[in-house]
Amino acid sequence: MSEEDENQQFDRGSVLSIFGSDRMEDFMALGFALILALYVYVSN
Repeated sequence: MSEEDENQQFDRGSVLSIFGSDRMEDFMALGFALILALYVYVSN
């Protein structure tokens, strides 16, 4: 592994996540955003 490759890697902080994978976290965030948008749409 060269120095250039090491500099491009970074820690995303996934250790602090309650989800096992980033994909599951993304889908949960998308679902929450859709529910919130639907609530705002219906309440007005």
